[in-house]
Amino acid sequence: MRSELFSQAHNEVHSGERYTLQNPRLLRVSLGPDVIAAKGVMVAYTGQVQFRHEGAGSVAKVMKRVLTAEDQPLMRMTGQGQVYLARRAAHVFTMELEGEGISVGGHSLLAFDAALQWDIHRTGTAMVGAGLFNTTVGGHGTVALTSDGQPLILDCSQQPVFVDTDAAVCWSANLKPSLVSSMSAMSFIGRGSGEAVQYSFHGPGFVVVQPSESV
Repeated sequence: MRSELFSQAHNEVHSGERYTLQNPRLLRVSLGPDVIAAKGVMVAYTGQVQFRHEGAGSVAKVMKRVLTAEDQPLMRMTGQGQVYLARRAAHVFTMELEGEGISVGGHSLLAFDAALQWDIHRTGTAMVGAGLFNTTVGGHGTVALTSDGQPLILDCSQQPVFVDTDAAVCWSANLKPSLVSSMSAMSFIGRGSGEAVQYSFHGPGFVVVQPSESV
């Protein structure tokens, strides 16, 4: 059988790393230690792998997930094998945490080492229509995230950075963003820009932005 499909560009990528990008939109995770992933992102696997629902782990986390909009269901992947993860052909990238933490939206969280600590927290000051919550992940290990398009990283240490709430992928956990409104009086009579609420970041750290407001 002959086809351009069988070109080297479409072959599996092998490496000694646990997390290996097969292409910009598909990630392979080699299991050994457990990995936590968002439900619905597994597209294929090989070997002896088990998938089970990952509970919140504490009463406090359960209550946060019940009471907030941050309700990304998670699954624990255990066993020995290779698991392939993707989300609607979004770009995938990984971050190696070395004692730091990041705050990430459920729509961008793909997978992370089960040894990392995670929790749910409010982002910014509550505003009408903007009760926003994120998941913080911290410790030592790898986190895999998705971006709807090629991600951009912005430095928040030199001056304030304003980001649409749907375009923010993740940011340094030490940053405490506030929610600001650019809504003017014209917005109330149908002539506003549509960009009513943004995160405002300022301090030592970074924010990753996707070129899309899709969630």
